[in-house]
Formats: sequence, structure tokens, C-alpha cells
Amino acid sequence: MKSSTISVVTMILVFVLLFTSWVGAVVTRDPTINTLYKDSKQPMNVRIQSLMEQMTLQEKIGQMAQHDHLQATPEIMREYSVGSLLSGSGFGPPKGDIRATPKDWVDMVNDYQNGSLSSRLGIPMLYAIDSVHGHNNLYKATIFPHNVGLGATRDPELVKRIGAATAIETRATGIPFAFSPCIAVCRDPRWGRCYESYSEDHKIVEQMTDIILGLQGEIPTHSRKGVPFIGGKDKVVACAKHFVGDGGTIQGIDENNTVIGWNELLNIHMPGYYHSIIKGVATVMISYSSWNGEKMHANQDLVTRYLKNTLKFRGFVISDYQGVDRMTYPWSSNYSNSLLRAINAGIDMVMAPPNHTEFLHILTSHVKNKLIPMSRIDDAVKRILRVKFSMGLFENPLADYSLVDQVGTQRHRDLAREAVRKSLVLLKNGKDSKKPLLPLPKKASKILVAGSHANNLGLQCGGWTITWQGLNSNNLTSGTTILSAISTTVDPDTEIIYSRDPSAESLKANNYSYAIVVVGEPPYAEGAGDNLNLTIPEPGLSAMINVCKNIKCIVVLISGRPLVVEPYLPLMDALVAAWLPGSEGQGVADVLFGDYGFTGKLPRTWFKRVDQLPMNVGDENYDPLFPFGFGLTT
Repeated sequence: MKSSTISVVTMILVFVLLFTSWVGAVVTRDPTINTLYKDSKQPMNVRIQSLMEQMTLQEKIGQMAQHDHLQATPEIMREYSVGSLLSGSGFGPPKGDIRATPKDWVDMVNDYQNGSLSSRLGIPMLYAIDSVHGHNNLYKATIFPHNVGLGATRDPELVKRIGAATAIETRATGIPFAFSPCIAVCRDPRWGRCYESYSEDHKIVEQMTDIILGLQGEIPTHSRKGVPFIGGKDKVVACAKHFVGDGGTIQGIDENNTVIGWNELLNIHMPGYYHSIIKGVATVMISYSSWNGEKMHANQDLVTRYLKNTLKFRGFVISDYQGVDRMTYPWSSNYSNSLLRAINAGIDMVMAPPNHTEFLHILTSHVKNKLIPMSRIDDAVKRILRVKFSMGLFENPLADYSLVDQVGTQRHRDLAREAVRKSLVLLKNGKDSKKPLLPLPKKASKILVAGSHANNLGLQCGGWTITWQGLNSNNLTSGTTILSAISTTVDPDTEIIYSRDPSAESLKANNYSYAIVVVGEPPYAEGAGDNLNLTIPEPGLSAMINVCKNIKCIVVLISGRPLVVEPYLPLMDALVAAWLPGSEGQGVADVLFGDYGFTGKLPRTWFKRVDQLPMNVGDENYDPLFPFGFGLTT
């Protein structure tokens, strides 16, 4: 071999050794991380800036993702610095067990959190769930009345206490983020989410945003407007939803188009957000719906220019579940473009992207191709970190068992029972107004309790209870049915006969003192509840007619909205709107039998016929069966 050849070989060997040594040094070197952001004594902006300066683009994008926990593992949380997880309603209990205990939930959340804490920067993730009428995903939790019933109470202080109880039961399972409250202003009861709305009147919705003070805590005096505030380990991050106009869609069709002018949007659907921001709400969720044909998830004018810039909202904006996917039809048919539009519109966190790698790849590509400015990414991440720092998540990232005994306590159930009592609206009391039927006598020889909803906890609670769509069952959770409540309220010598669906023949020869007929809607959630007819379903309708034709009857209607009752009203001696009362049916009996008086007022107009819809108080041709605000007292 020639000397020149030997020299070349020697040089190559030396280069390979040097390169290998350099690569090994890079891979094995443990870079020093400035932990200033972990110092709780530092000002929040200093902590945010310190952390942001050390984050890679991948880590920033990871913070912008909220994955369904079924798609995640602790390893994925560590590897991709995922910002948030959620348990979808009914699909997310530990090990798929709907009867999982609070301890089981804490253990599951902490497993994921330990994965996040083991990442390079140790940024804790934020776990979220739909606690929309109590911690409704949790077996044996207290289930409060749905919002339509709370609107009937006209009692913001009560709603604030419900928020505090919900926060405690949610934190008992290790979860610090609740997708609540829904501050939609439902303008058409045909909408399947109408029961999630407090009222057709934005003024009542504004008042009920006090629930945020219960969920997150009372904001400190002189707190800066728009800055999120979460007041301790027994409070949760709240979420005002769904921005904006979701309650005004054409014919109440879910996720559809709201066709109104700017002034109507501003005056009816926007005030709830203004009041939520004043009360320190930490997050805002975007609506699936459109405004005048433009998807809200792509509406930069409303999300960035109005919500963030005009209203000075400083928390973070989150999409609805697969809200980015649903910007196109078929869903996800152009996810890359949808994500581009959504992020540029001002969405900071994307709920349930298809998977962690696709989301990261697409968003990284958009940034590198300068389709999304780095300033937009930084704005999103700063907002997410601001909420995490505000709630003390860096100081207390792991949950403990200290609150597990607070689930379904007697104190919380008594609160729910009070809410039921105050939510009931008395629409008719006696065929002769001079001879009221209610309150009912507790001592009677024999009474009939009838109807599909009299002895069914699932129907009583409605949708968003243990499962997404709710259950037609008495086994879904703990509580008191209306039949059981009646049984414990009446005199021990009073004979109670229960028949779910009594025939007309069985009622003709009777000696009943009176009958209580409890009927209404089946459980439903979101678009599954859209209904153009709004009639009382069978067999409830037939049971009601048969009973009321033969016996002095009180009809208790369990529903998320007004239903068609005008044709049957002459048959009834009394009519009570009980909405969706939740787990504490005893509250219904409390008022029927006079231990408490009726005080509830209609939170929405009760129509005569569906062809009148939409019809709201203040309309030019306002001709209701029962007007907004109506409610008899006892």
C-alpha cells in the first residue's frame, strides 16, 4: 500500500473517531435547565418567560394538544409534552369501569401526570372532564338539576354553591378542569342541548355565571379583568361554552348555522362571556356552530379580535371535541387546512386531535412554512401556561386522596334537593282556580303513582349522566326516585299503588284519592336530542291521558324543555314542570306535599304549538301558553 493511501485511511479513521466522540457527547450530555419557572415566589410573567425560552417547538405544540386519555400513555405524555388530557363522557372511566371509585380515578390521573412530570421540562398536564351538573361521570356522585332547572330558580347564590360542590367532587377524583358552565342562550327548544342553557333570556344567563365563582373561587379584590383565577386545591378550572351563538341555530339544529346580525349576536349571545371573563373564567370553548355561514372554529374576528382583544380574555381558548375535524364535511376530509384556519383564528388548545404524531407533524409544518406565525404559537402556549401557573399546578401536580370522602356527601345531596325544590314551576293548580289541589294531603286512603318517569333514576337525571346520552335505568348511580320520595313523605297509613302504564280499564273502578303521574322525555345529549315535534313520548302520553280522564291527577313533567301540553291541559288538575331534577327526587315530594312552597319561574317561554317556534319573550307576535317568568306559588 502506498504511503499516500495510508495517510488518507489514517485521516478517515481519525475523523470517524472524532465524529463519534462528538455525537456521543451530544447524546449523553445532560443540559442544565434553568428552573426559575418552578419557583413559586417569582412573578408569573417571569416564570412563563423562563419556561418559554427553554421550550422547543415540539414541546410548545405538545402543550396545545388535549388528547382523549384513551389515546394516551404515560410514555406519550413524557415524549410529546402533551398539555392536557380528557375523559370523554361515559368513555373515560378507569379501566372502562363506570363504577370506578374516586381512588381509582386519582390513580389513573396520577399515572398520566407522572409521565408528564418525567418529561425534559416536567410541565404538568391538565386533566379535564364534563362536570356539567355535578361530577356526572362519577358513580355515586351528587347529580344536580340540569341548567334549565337552575334557571327557573332565579338564584345565583344557589348556583354558586352548586359550583363549589361540583368542584370538590371533581377534585376528589384528581381532576382539576371542568367543561362548565354552558352559557348558551337557547332561543329554540327544539335544540337538543336546550336543557344545558339556563334561559332564553341573556340576563338570567349573566346572573348564573356566578357558578364560575363556585367552581374557581371568588376572585381577589382589584383582580385584573380577564386574568384567570383558580382559588385552591378544592377548585377547578372552569370553561365558558360554547362561543358564541350556539343557542340560536336555525330550527334549533345542533352544530348548525346561527343567522342573525351583529347587534343581536352582541346583545343576546355575547353578554354571558363578558360576565364570565369579569369573574375570572380560565378557559373558553368554541362552538361547533357557524355564524352566518362561517364556522366559529375559523372565526378570527370573534375569537381573536373580539374575545381576546376587545374583551381582554387572558385565559386560553379550547376547541370543542373534534371541533377542528368538523370544520369540513365529511369530517377530517382536510384536517391540515382546518388546523391551519383554527389556530390562526385564535384557538390555543385543540381537543382530541386525531393522534399526537399527526397533530405535531401538521402544526410543525405550518409553522416552518410560515403559514402560522411563531407569535401565534407563543401566544397560545403563554395562555395555557398562565392557567397552569394560576392554579398552582406546578406546585401541586399530583392528586391525593384527601377529598375522596366528599363525593355524594349528605351536605351535597341536601344542596341538590334544595335546588330541585326551587326549580319546580307550578303551571296549573286546580281546574277551578278557587279550589287549588296543591299542596297535596299526606294522609289519604289510597293514591296512585303512575308514569314512565316515576321510578327511574336515569330518566330523572337525563343526558350527561354516567354515560354521554344518559341511561334508562335505576342502576346508573345513587339517588332517590320520585316514587321513593313520595313513599317516604306521605302518612304511613296512606296506601300507594304504583303502575308504570295503567290501562284505562284498570282505572275505571277505583277509589283513589288522587294520582301523581310522572312522565316526560327519554335521556339525550347534543344532536341526538334535536326534536321538531316536542311531544310527550309513549307510553307516558297514554298513561297520562288514561289516568287524568279517570282520577283527580297531578302531572309532573320531566323534560329538558317545554313540551306540547295544550291539548291535554283541560284533563289535568295540576301541572308541574320539574325539568331534569337529577339524583335527589325527594325535592319534588318536598314541594308537592307542602313542606316547601312552589317558587320557580319559567326560564323560557312555554309554547302552544311547535309551529310557533322559535318564540321568545319580547317577540312581536308573542302568544304563549305560559309566558316567560310564569309560575304559580303555594
